[in-house]
Amino acid sequence: MSVISMPSPRPVPENELELISQLAVTLSRRLTRVYIEDIAPAITEALQQIASATCIDACQLIEFTQLGTVARTHVPTNAATAPDQPGQVPAPKDWLIARLSRGELVAVSKNDESILGVPASVAGQVVCALVIDASPFARRWSQPLIERLQLVTEILGRALQRWRHENALRSSVAEIQRLNARLEADNVYLKEEIKNYHDFDDIVGESAALRLALSRLAQVAPTTSNVLLLGPTGTGKELFARALHERSRRHARPLVRVNCAALPPTLVESELFGHEKGAFTGAVGVRQGRFELADGGTIFLDEIGDLPQEIQVKFLRVLQEGEFERVGSSRSKKVDVRVIAATHQDLEKAVAEGRFRADLYYRLSVYPIHLPSLRERVDDIPRLVWFFIHRHRRDLGREITKVPQSVMDTLQRYAWPGNVRELENVVERALIASTGDTLQLDAPLVPGPPARVVPEGMENLDAVQRAHIESVLERCAWRINGAGNSAERLGIHPNTLRFRMKKLGVVCPENRGRQHRPSPGPRPS
Repeated sequence: MSVISMPSPRPVPENELELISQLAVTLSRRLTRVYIEDIAPAITEALQQIASATCIDACQLIEFTQLGTVARTHVPTNAATAPDQPGQVPAPKDWLIARLSRGELVAVSKNDESILGVPASVAGQVVCALVIDASPFARRWSQPLIERLQLVTEILGRALQRWRHENALRSSVAEIQRLNARLEADNVYLKEEIKNYHDFDDIVGESAALRLALSRLAQVAPTTSNVLLLGPTGTGKELFARALHERSRRHARPLVRVNCAALPPTLVESELFGHEKGAFTGAVGVRQGRFELADGGTIFLDEIGDLPQEIQVKFLRVLQEGEFERVGSSRSKKVDVRVIAATHQDLEKAVAEGRFRADLYYRLSVYPIHLPSLRERVDDIPRLVWFFIHRHRRDLGREITKVPQSVMDTLQRYAWPGNVRELENVVERALIASTGDTLQLDAPLVPGPPARVVPEGMENLDAVQRAHIESVLERCAWRINGAGNSAERLGIHPNTLRFRMKKLGVVCPENRGRQHRPSPGPRPS
């Protein structure tokens, strides 16, 4: 016959109640002044003191979420980590967690099971529960001990609640700082855009060619599809890009503009994708790229045909995967950006010649829109003329009320190689030259054909530029400086015109423009 021995009662320390009372006083003083980073270690130390005072190693503090699930468990500092080692703190049973999460006190005193669970609530929310497991020893839980442990648990619960609030506050502050940094970056960019903004404020005209372009704009604007704007320089591609953005679901986020032709090749990657501090000489701090600024919004890449081929590969990755790395960083960043690209070049020809990636071209030209030249919308010229008159007359101090039909006919017969931008310049100069209430041109315009036909053999872009520059120089009597000069007519700086003339081999014919060249000045004595 076998004999089953019953577990003997576990001895209770004589000064157990006194030790728990002293611990409550100490914790109350300490946890109200402790730094937020030291609350977790202080709780772990408190559990060790409770275990020491009660001579029970299986002591733990269960922390609950607002939904009543277990957020984390705190154990004494000497709790074993291996499940087969003595002193291992057993995981609470499901029934025990369920009762404690409802704020119920649990006291079990059986021969083979002795458990005490004391919950703590703060503002009606169960924050945590102290669990002491004396099993398999028999242990009676006296009312004085339960009351003192309730006080200790409430002190720990208030400390945990403070820990939560501090962490939530720090997260909120960090998020506010992140949003402020992004807002500041957006503001810096928008201020630059306002300072550099030169296009007109609305799309003016009712010609059939313009209405076709606007109807396509209205179709694609509400979508997230990439758009490719095609057309000669000066037709208002940036204006169309702004209209696309304002009519899209992304209008609350910024429209970020990048002129690919104006960026030095060495800075294109940094401008688009940003850089880390020390990534290259002059990188004195972290800089957000244009794609980061446009996250959630739209990026407008003007003159996309001038994008270097080595950057085209990285740009293609952004379009395909929405990922990129800053210069000097190996960590990928995710962005959600709609791309609107624009060019005056023939990209299909550039693809055939290997100057532009075919896969990038097809990614960009999901929905192409052709912007008509001013020669294709002659009927819109009167409306544009009056639009520019009203736009500039206040700043120039002019009150124009009449435009002679002869002036309007001249403007409508002109070829307008510079398109709408050139028309605005001509109207502004006419306003300056007009002293009365009638608009007068400051210089005669040489009428041209409705559309310029590129001669055979002049498909090369340099040849087209050379012919256009020579044509403008001829009309301006080869003047580069002074009133009505060629550089002003072309919308560029005189030094830039001289550089392009030298690059393209444009030479002033003999005896032409000689009278307009500056005199060499007195010789030094």
